[in-house]
Amino acid sequence: MKGRVLERAVHGAFLALGLVTVGCVLLITVYLIVSGLPAIREIGLWEFLFGDTWASTAAEPKFGILPFLLTSVYGMAGAMVIGVPVGFFTAVYLSKAAPKPVKTVVEHMVSLLAGIPSVVYGLVGMLVLVPWVRSTFHVPDGAGLLVAILVLAVMILPSIIKVSVTALEAVPREYEDGSLALGATAAETWFRVSVPAAKSGIAAAVVLGVGRAIGEATAVMMVAGNAPNLPGLFQSVRFLTTAIVSEMAYSGGLQRQALFSIALVLYLFILLINATLNFFLKRDKEG
Repeated sequence: MKGRVLERAVHGAFLALGLVTVGCVLLITVYLIVSGLPAIREIGLWEFLFGDTWASTAAEPKFGILPFLLTSVYGMAGAMVIGVPVGFFTAVYLSKAAPKPVKTVVEHMVSLLAGIPSVVYGLVGMLVLVPWVRSTFHVPDGAGLLVAILVLAVMILPSIIKVSVTALEAVPREYEDGSLALGATAAETWFRVSVPAAKSGIAAAVVLGVGRAIGEATAVMMVAGNAPNLPGLFQSVRFLTTAIVSEMAYSGGLQRQALFSIALVLYLFILLINATLNFFLKRDKEG
């Protein structure tokens, strides 16, 4: 009897915590919609999303966020192109091939990367990567999209590596033993048996990396130049997140409402990416 009561109490506590989480997400969603829609109605959806000029403090202000949208997409894509392969192969090596001392050292270093504050990444980017890009590519100012991509690629590595290692280590040993018994090499077993079996966990790692790349503000603001230009690899650019951070402190009126609209667009953008990835994952499982 006491065991059942305790089980029901624990079940109720977990249910309450889950409902709190869902409630927080709903509150954030409602708040962003209520705060962001007025500016979109006043500016116009087409002009807001596809206008190529952001001049929020001009005599005749313009609130086109296309440069921010494209910069965020290019920055995220570039960071994933660099970070996902590096993180994935590192995770495979650590979980399947690395000697125990090497694995221990690398895992500690990955954990250290995860704990470094964003401002430190930005500072290192300013002091190391920006001068390197300026001298290597002979551009007037090294701060731009390329440095932001490099910084984001490093920042997403801990999420991808740690979650992927956990997923790969959770694959039953019997799967690999069966593959090896059938004559497959170790590498073939890793990539044709273990990786497909851990696909959902690796995909979750990629989703976490995407969220980190899109949501980062401090580091990219320090290395991207923070100018509202259309994206170019060596161009000073501004991301959706940095657009909000850079102007929120002194904003007011329609400008402040437009910043909330940017937050709403960013929120919907992340939801769209997560929904798309989940759709393809579920379709692969059903197939």
